[in-house]
Amino acid sequence: MTRGAAKITDLKTIAAGFGGQGILYFGKVMAYAGLIEGKEVSWMPSYGPEMRGGTANCSVRIADEPIGSPLITNPNALVVMNLLSYDKFIDKVEPGGTVLIDDSLVSKRTDRTDINCFYLPATVLSDKAGLGYFGNLVMLGKLNKELNFCSFESLAAAIKESVSASRQSLLASNLKAIEIGANA
Repeated sequence: MTRGAAKITDLKTIAAGFGGQGILYFGKVMAYAGLIEGKEVSWMPSYGPEMRGGTANCSVRIADEPIGSPLITNPNALVVMNLLSYDKFIDKVEPGGTVLIDDSLVSKRTDRTDINCFYLPATVLSDKAGLGYFGNLVMLGKLNKELNFCSFESLAAAIKESVSASRQSLLASNLKAIEIGANA
């Protein structure tokens, strides 16, 4: 799918990385954005026994029609933030799918020519902007830029809904990270 194209009617996304990178939060925000847009949504988190440092991934499905199963085996969108996730999921992406790779953490390049692949140093961009650990939301902003699954306003509203009362001081950083990705 190219930039500026019509919205996908059944977006099947897997986001994956290490625990502590905000992968499950990525999925939560994406799912809320879909709900705000009035779409059918499923969100299924998965992580190893170690929350921080263990592997984590989530499946997010945003569709125009009811979703029969939240299970995604062949995503049409993949976001990876570590090498283990890249190795596990890159060959499962549907032909024509979109892949975002945080190349500040993953040095491999795919040789697949049947997918749209974007390499973005999300973790470095977040750090250089003084945000710290917001590479996940930089990736989310970039995914939305490329696939147009929701409006920026819906994404901002989803972030406002997802940031807990005790973390309201991080709201501006969350929004800034999305903007960095959207402009990358």
